[in-house]
Amino acid sequence: MRTPKLVSMVSIAAVLIGVGCSPVKSPATSFTVSITGGHETNAGDAGRPVVLVAAALGVPPEVFREAFSHVTPAPAGQEPDPAQVDLNKAALLNVLAPYGVTNDRLDEVSNYYRFNGSGGETWPQVSATATAIVSDGRVTGFTITNAGAGYSSAPTITVSGADVTATATVAYTTDFATNGSLSSITLD
Repeated sequence: MRTPKLVSMVSIAAVLIGVGCSPVKSPATSFTVSITGGHETNAGDAGRPVVLVAAALGVPPEVFREAFSHVTPAPAGQEPDPAQVDLNKAALLNVLAPYGVTNDRLDEVSNYYRFNGSGGETWPQVSATATAIVSDGRVTGFTITNAGAGYSSAPTITVSGADVTATATVAYTTDFATNGSLSSITLD
């Protein structure tokens, strides 16, 4: 049996259609896996990828949310006043320093995940890819060929031509290259 060749797009909400390992309408040997979405944020986070920022800092999201609740951001499209920047930094470090977050690490993470949403930008994202494992014309699992990065929620996994559902699991780490990457895709 030859190895199936599949293409994926980014996504983390992770729900497919049907039942795992269901037969397909015709005896196919390969299926296209699409990975879409996965960049949703918590409604209270104002579009910020808090789960990614918190993970990169090595703190739970609730801790970063608490720290950020003491910050006064500059209005959209405006440069912050230098005095306010200092006050905001002090407020963040007051909460984060007990968790081992240094000023340098806070700057590094903040700069990495900074983006202008009103200008159509997003935080850094690398699309994940996967292939379907096929046996006797059925999808029996998945191989992640590129785990991607920057997913703030589970992407949606879709397999063209197969009546299956699958769920993606996202891993959050302190390493920018693996933070928000797919750790697994499993049949439901």
